[in-house]
Amino acid sequence: MATPLIVPGLYGSCSQHWQSWLEQRLPFAHRALQANWDKADIGAWSEVLEGAVLRQSDRVILIAHSFGCLVSVAAAQRSASRISGALLVAPCDTQRVGVDERALDFELPFPSTLVASRNDPWMTFSRAEMWADRWGSRLVDAGHKGHINVASGHGPWPEVLSLIAELSSNPDVLVLKRADRPPLDCAV
Repeated sequence: MATPLIVPGLYGSCSQHWQSWLEQRLPFAHRALQANWDKADIGAWSEVLEGAVLRQSDRVILIAHSFGCLVSVAAAQRSASRISGALLVAPCDTQRVGVDERALDFELPFPSTLVASRNDPWMTFSRAEMWADRWGSRLVDAGHKGHINVASGHGPWPEVLSLIAELSSNPDVLVLKRADRPPLDCAV
């Protein structure tokens, strides 16, 4: 069974974000927690993510957003055998956050889907197409959805469930549960 591992981007994903909505609904979901949500540090963040991956008893399916997508790809270089798939939603551009893209320029050794918006202020659609090709990811054109975050109206996002189902070989990963976790406090 693959454990859903939620990988937020900068500032974490606050209680209104689709990642928090999703975490409340998936019974086995875990969240990769960073020491400093306000500083985009690919080395430190990918090290923390690698630790989170290794702590799970099963392989994981990464559910990443924005900078968390870049972190997920970086962590995959050393943790690929523990990752069964990755959903990369609205990745931010390496050029926007000062990441050397050569370090991320390889095909992912597991199934992946990259969801990109045509009007995302953090990455152009043409750059998203380029990364999907380099990573060997299936590209999903989300249309004009902004950065697919709270600011673009993406709190609850039921469509993400079918994207996860396509990557997971375990139907139990999507068994919904009641929302009983406390809301997270973070910047939007």
